[in-house]
Amino acid sequence: MLFRLLLITLLLAGCSGEDATGPGEVRWDRESCSHCAMAIGDRHFAAQVRGGATGQETRLYKFDDIGCAVVWLDGQPWKDDARTEIWVTDQLSGEWIDARLASYITGKVTPMDYGLGAQSEALPGSMDFTQAREHIYAEDERKKLHGGAHQHPASN
Repeated sequence: MLFRLLLITLLLAGCSGEDATGPGEVRWDRESCSHCAMAIGDRHFAAQVRGGATGQETRLYKFDDIGCAVVWLDGQPWKDDARTEIWVTDQLSGEWIDARLASYITGKVTPMDYGLGAQSEALPGSMDFTQAREHIYAEDERKKLHGGAHQHPASN
């Protein structure tokens, strides 16, 4: 009996449809940003965060703009957990890439007006993830995005 219960549990866990790591599928124009609640529709500027509290299973959170993902993640107590993953779509191909390894270009028209496009290849004048975070908080303050109420964690 115990063996059957264990087998059923393992089978159900394997059929959950969601991977434990990496980006997930986005139902474009049918899912909302976890930060601003806007529909996620632009396949070239979306982002995802996978993470959760220590001792709990990780969850996948989806965003319409890398700016929303960064500001939202900075408010999570588990933001620095080694299991936390951040994914962003490559502005050129629409493929998911690791946001911490991406290069960012300014001057893009993005869903929440943070203006950053990510790509896997670095170009002259592009920013790394740390510089992109600084840009996001500067834009948030300057344009009062999301009400401009977000303060960069480094200045707390």
